[in-house]
Amino acid sequence: MELAAAHPALKAFMCGSLSGTCSTLLFQPLDLIKTRLQILQNNAKPGSPKVGMFTVFINIIKTENFFSLWKGVSPSFVRCIPGVGIYFSTFYSLKQHFFLERAPNAGEAVLLGASARAVAGVSMLPFTVIKTRFESGHYNYVSVAGALRSVYKTEGIRALFSGLTATLLRDAPFSGIYVMFYSQAKRTLPQEVTSSAYVPLVNFSCGVVAGVLASLVTQPADVVKTHIQVSPSHWSTADAVRYIYMEHGIAGFFRGAVPRSLRRTLMAAMAWTVYEQLMARMNLKS
Repeated sequence: MELAAAHPALKAFMCGSLSGTCSTLLFQPLDLIKTRLQILQNNAKPGSPKVGMFTVFINIIKTENFFSLWKGVSPSFVRCIPGVGIYFSTFYSLKQHFFLERAPNAGEAVLLGASARAVAGVSMLPFTVIKTRFESGHYNYVSVAGALRSVYKTEGIRALFSGLTATLLRDAPFSGIYVMFYSQAKRTLPQEVTSSAYVPLVNFSCGVVAGVLASLVTQPADVVKTHIQVSPSHWSTADAVRYIYMEHGIAGFFRGAVPRSLRRTLMAAMAWTVYEQLMARMNLKS
């Protein structure tokens, strides 16, 4: 089937997958550093000195090697390429169904983004679990397929969906808030700016602002998710929240916020910029 004859939702899936490939490869090191920071927090003794993002970065290069910064990129690809595609195709389909005649308002934009992310998040959760474990450095998995088999055999199907609540509490609000700020920021700009040759730069800038705000709001859920998925025991969301608070206080919920905010912000901004440019080339309204 030729691309030109493909269904619009399939085109949106392909545009999303391509944008996800570019952003995942570029920003994987930030995700790995974020995961390591959160694990160091969980294993740290009370009163021990805090370890920063730069220290973790140098330590990985010294004790492992430079390319270890991309550890977990295989499951990231397996998760993000179809995952971002599912997200954008769901987003496109929902928008075409409910908002064909008008643009969604702020509240509707939140629901639109959150719904699309929830579908993608649930679909890709087993690969999210494997990706987190690859990045942690605590598991010696050889491949994504081997990791999936190992977790299923030793811990059961439940482990592959561990952290589902925390993942949805992180991803759905992130996407909802992101889409709201992103769409509202673009609507406030003059028509001559949004239709000029600087459209990619405008999209990227709006994406950065939206990404920073959405990342900070959803950071606590990300810390909880990491703790649940790395732990071999079946922790509930409430157990993880209680443990992090008792051991590290409120500050514990914002561990790894800097690398995560950088990665999520830049990754989302790039993904949306590439997606919108590709959709425009296919004469489809994104």
